[in-house]
Amino acid sequence: MELLVFDLDGTLLNSRQQITDYTRDTLKLLQQRNIAYTVATGRTLHAARECMRDTHFPLLHVYNNGVVIWNPQSAGYMHHNFLTPDEIESVLEAFATRSPSPFIFTVEPDGSHAVYHAPPQNELCQQYISRFENSDTITTKPLVALHSNAQITNINALGGQAEIAGIYDQLTQQPHLVVYTGGDMYKPNFHWLDIHHSASSKGGAISVLKESLGYERVICFGDSDNDESMFRMADEAYAPANALDEIKALSTQVIGHHDEDGIARFLREYYSL
Repeated sequence: MELLVFDLDGTLLNSRQQITDYTRDTLKLLQQRNIAYTVATGRTLHAARECMRDTHFPLLHVYNNGVVIWNPQSAGYMHHNFLTPDEIESVLEAFATRSPSPFIFTVEPDGSHAVYHAPPQNELCQQYISRFENSDTITTKPLVALHSNAQITNINALGGQAEIAGIYDQLTQQPHLVVYTGGDMYKPNFHWLDIHHSASSKGGAISVLKESLGYERVICFGDSDNDESMFRMADEAYAPANALDEIKALSTQVIGHHDEDGIARFLREYYSL
């Protein structure tokens, strides 16, 4: 028994943040053949929900680069690595003298979800806030309202390359934090930053899935540095043509581009769908 694990951005999604009809039909063919698959993404549950709409992912999902494992059947988390108060303080200190606004994602004491943020410093941050304000699954709150009982899954930010690089350089010195950064593939001239607990990784979370669901092998698909841990633990790992060079170097094979349904076309040939 084997489990297929898909990254979303740059992999299963095209550059318009969509799962195409061709890829959606391929997932249906996998279902008909009882070939198991799931998702492991750096996105939060809420950020992934819209792009996964009208697709069927019945198994456990990995979100926030492995911080949480979500059970779609019970609509609850079965595994998590939240940030501690001391770690949060270090992160906020790194932001204190810089312009990018941190977005702090939490699970509230009542089980609901919230994102805390400072006043937006650029148009993209305002768009980000507006998207959450229009969501019925997450509440937006001012950063000054952040309380000690909130369980923090991750912190992210958007800004100019130099601003983001300064925060990245400071936080990578913290032993209990993992920090990812890169150019925003959807918004030119912006860079993103994602921060979470060092105990979290896609590879670690997928190992939990493999054991808890009883699969013997894992085949994964991904394109960026946050996919490295799952590439190293997988039995087979495939990188689309648009992947980072270091991910291609770890892959079993480089396959088609994410804007050309590369994953779906590979799967149809691999499984003779």
